[in-house]
Amino acid sequence: MRVNKKLLTAVLAAAFIPSTYTISVMAAKDKAGLGHDYRTFYNDGKIDYGKVGDSYKSDLVMYLAGNQFMVMEDLMKDFLKKNPDIKSVYVETIPPGQILKKQLLKQGEINGEKTNMNPDLFASVNQNHLKKLIKEGRAEKFMIYTHNKLELMVKKGNPKNIKGPEDLARDDLVKSLPNPLTEGIFKFYGSEMLKDLNIHAKVTGDKKCKSCWAVAGKTWFTSRHHRETPYRIEKGEADVGIVWATEVAHAKALGRNLDGVEIPAPLNKQAKVGYAIGPIKQGKNQANAAKFLAYLASDDAQGIYAKYGFIKATSDDLKMRN
Repeated sequence: MRVNKKLLTAVLAAAFIPSTYTISVMAAKDKAGLGHDYRTFYNDGKIDYGKVGDSYKSDLVMYLAGNQFMVMEDLMKDFLKKNPDIKSVYVETIPPGQILKKQLLKQGEINGEKTNMNPDLFASVNQNHLKKLIKEGRAEKFMIYTHNKLELMVKKGNPKNIKGPEDLARDDLVKSLPNPLTEGIFKFYGSEMLKDLNIHAKVTGDKKCKSCWAVAGKTWFTSRHHRETPYRIEKGEADVGIVWATEVAHAKALGRNLDGVEIPAPLNKQAKVGYAIGPIKQGKNQANAAKFLAYLASDDAQGIYAKYGFIKATSDDLKMRN
């Protein structure tokens, strides 16, 4: 199924994806990495997309690890219902390393527009990002609020009969992998899994790049893995990719032509993957940030994350630390 240029242009220009759009349109938008990444949620149910200027003026501003994008609509609806005094929440969901380096530690731009360097909350799949902000005097504490694990994404029905991560070394498979420069899923977890299996050099050529062939014709490093990998597999441009288990669950829930192959522990890194979140000291909405942190620890919020395939945080996880 091909997406023509006119259709792709319409998708890129759209402000949001109505529920009546087909999966092919959603796939095109996924490939572009647009639509879900910069959203403003209002307590009347309205959602604006791509209004980066809202990062300066919303009642709560959050920069979060991108792979939880699918959770945000349900989560924000419930949070705003419980906190009617908060009128708007700006949520950015992109790779946390990119947020840290290009938006928090120095002035960044999105589509040529400056973005707020001082959100109220920042979350990452790498605790060291929060520890760095503490060292820089930008934060004081953080907590772990959910967990995830690695999984292989394949075409529906698994036509290549991929049985596990060892098969990533097969010469007959084209891989779509998160890039090691900005994607924490690969930088901290996927690459370690390949090294555990002694196949890292073969699968990646030990290359470090993005939107590139790490191994010509065999391994593609994406720019935004949870957007591109599903699209590439659906379009026949890849056979398999490393993703979070939640992304397989999300794709299947949408009815996309995709499946998953589970990765056994400890290779799936479940014991190591903890999502950390903490308030930024210079954020202007400290009280609202505290409300959201308290909400994240609630049974309702934990249940919403679990609904999308995330693993609930423990009571110890939810305690603030530094």
